Amino acid sequence: MILQAAAGAALGKAGAAIAAAIAALAAAIGISKIGKSTMESIARQPESAGNLRTAMIIAAGMIEGAALFAIIVCLLALVL
Repeated sequence: MILQAAAGAALGKAGAAIAAAIAALAAAIGISKIGKSTMESIARQPESAGNLRTAMIIAAGMIEGAALFAIIVCLLALVL
């Protein structure tokens, strides 16, 4: 019975680690798409670069915050 509990805990820790990696990867993909779109928009309309850059930084910060929250939840599942 102890071995079953240990195997379940190991599987839970592996799942939490995989979920944290997926959250970080998803954030990286999201931020790269925002950067790509912003650079394309600036290339089309250089006069709106300031407004686009501000919006890009705000959106990237929100994605980063959500990813950080997801990683913290996964790490808490890993520890607890």
